[in-house]
Amino acid sequence: MPSYTPTQLAYGLTMAAALLVCSLLLRRNQRRLPLTRGQTLGIGIGAFSGAMLGAKLPFLLAQYEPGAGLAVWLAHGKTIMGGIVGGYLGVEIAKWALDVRVKTGDTFAAPVALAVAIGRLACFQGGCCYGTPTTLPWGVRFPLAVDAPELPRHPTQLYEFAFHFAAAIVLVVLQRRDLLRGQLIKAYLLAYFVFRFSSEFLRPEPIVWAGLTAYQWAALALFPVFVGLWWRDARCSPARESAPTDGHARIAEEPQR
Repeated sequence: MPSYTPTQLAYGLTMAAALLVCSLLLRRNQRRLPLTRGQTLGIGIGAFSGAMLGAKLPFLLAQYEPGAGLAVWLAHGKTIMGGIVGGYLGVEIAKWALDVRVKTGDTFAAPVALAVAIGRLACFQGGCCYGTPTTLPWGVRFPLAVDAPELPRHPTQLYEFAFHFAAAIVLVVLQRRDLLRGQLIKAYLLAYFVFRFSSEFLRPEPIVWAGLTAYQWAALALFPVFVGLWWRDARCSPARESAPTDGHARIAEEPQR
C-alpha cells in the first residue's frame, strides 16, 4: 500500500474539496435548467473529462514515460489554463452529442472559479507553481524550487487564489443582477487570460520565443478565440438564455419600433 507524506495528503484532500464544492454548486445552479438527469450527468462527465485531459495532456506529451500508469494523472504537472479550456470544450462536445441547445456557461462560471481558487491553495500546500525570487516581505521559501530553494519567492499560487476567489464573487453578483447573461464563463476566461499573461512575468517558466513563456503564447492565442465566441453568441443567438436567476421563466420583450 503506497504511503503519502502529510503534504501530499493535504494536497489531495484540498483538490478533492475543490471538486466537491464545484459539483455541489453546479448541481444547485443547473436545477434551474431544462435538462434531464441524463443530460446533466453527460455534461458533467464532459466537463470533468475535458478538464482532466486539458490539464494533463500537455505535460504527458512533453514528458511521456512508458509504463507510468494511471497515477501520473494525479501527480504534479497540470495546467489550470488547459484544464479550464479543456472543460469548456468538453461541455460543448457533450452538449453536441446529447443535442442540448440551452446555454449552460453561466451555471459553470462561479463554481469553476471557486474550485480553481481552492485548487490553488492545494498548489501552495504542495509547494508547486511557485514564483520567482523576491525581496517583498510576503515572499515564501519553497523547498521544491529547482534553483535556490533557500530564497523567498512570490507566492504566485496565492495571487491566483485571490484572482479566482474575487472572480467567483464578481460572477455571482453579475448573475444575480442579470448582467452579461450567457457570457459569464467567457468573461471569466478572458479575464483569466489577461491575468495569467501578466502573472507569468513573476513565474520561473521557460522562455519559448520572443521573451514570452508557453502560457503567455497560449493566452495570446486563446484570447481572440473567446472574443470571437462571445461575438458569435451575442450576434447569432441573442434570445437564447441560460438559467433564470430568480427561478422564474423570463419573457423576452419585443423591441419597440
